[in-house]
Amino acid sequence: MRALNVTAPWGLDAIQVVEAPDPTPGPGQVLVRMKAVSLNYRDLLMVNGMYGRGAATTADVITPFSDGCGVIEAVGAGVTKFKAGDRVATLFFQNWNSGPPNLEKLMSALGFPIPGAGAELQVFGQDGVSKVPEFLTDQQVATLPCAGLTAWRGLFEDARLEPGDTVVLQGTGGVSIFGLQFAKAAGYRTVITSSSDEKLARAQALGADHLVNYKTTPAWSGPVRQATGGRGADFIMEVGGGGTIQESMKAIRIGGHIAIIGVVAGAGDPFNPAALIGNSAKLQGLSVGSRDMFEAMCRALDLHKIGPVVDKVFPWTDAKAAFSAMAGGEHFGKIVLQF
Repeated sequence: MRALNVTAPWGLDAIQVVEAPDPTPGPGQVLVRMKAVSLNYRDLLMVNGMYGRGAATTADVITPFSDGCGVIEAVGAGVTKFKAGDRVATLFFQNWNSGPPNLEKLMSALGFPIPGAGAELQVFGQDGVSKVPEFLTDQQVATLPCAGLTAWRGLFEDARLEPGDTVVLQGTGGVSIFGLQFAKAAGYRTVITSSSDEKLARAQALGADHLVNYKTTPAWSGPVRQATGGRGADFIMEVGGGGTIQESMKAIRIGGHIAIIGVVAGAGDPFNPAALIGNSAKLQGLSVGSRDMFEAMCRALDLHKIGPVVDKVFPWTDAKAAFSAMAGGEHFGKIVLQF
């Protein structure tokens, strides 16, 4: 089989397609022929040697990608949940089945520290994959394990929202577009931000209620306050990190929920907790979710027939071009590699 490997000195030029022996499933494991994988910002950091508590110094070789779709070719002894021919998605955390997170569960992430889905054939534990809705394409399934589940957990597991509540979705990447689709299905009012009017128009076509170009309106908390009659947003999907958190603090309502899921806008200004204290808002870090959460999300996708937005598709051997597109912010929704 062939696989994608990344080694020091890291970077896009370090991505290689290598030959490797076909793996064999052991007891409790399944052998999956991958059909598609999707890119997350985490993968870009990983390839550049900037992820995983010093990934560039603690790993000699990385097989990237946590998010994939494939078909089971063979099962090992003791496997009871799957059979050959089943279509499955990989799960981001291989050992987080249910309950709250802990160190053991969070150390079972695909890509790092566990070799990821970027190979023609890969072995996973039977608890590390899940069946998926039949109506979705392989490319759409590949977008679910990280971006889809992150948005789902933020909206429905951690926050206590009700129909009619207002959610703010920063940018038009994978998590935010999933958040928009889930929020509309749940009856929430949606505000989405972007630096591109073209992308905002696409978000509006998906049902976004309010659009804010943060390039022309850097103080985007103002339009959020205006859209909510001065009350503020009930929930904000914070993907920028330090570069956007101050506006999020100004935009959130008293007692609102800010889900911190990324740092794509960089460090920004030093964090000032005064506003958080003053309005009793909740600031929560969010790292994907459990198998139980994934299965609940898939039931909702099936019920509402929500199709994930796949914007760009590349051959899996052209991962460098796909990462370049991600680094350039060219995408709306998800970028996928096809096997």
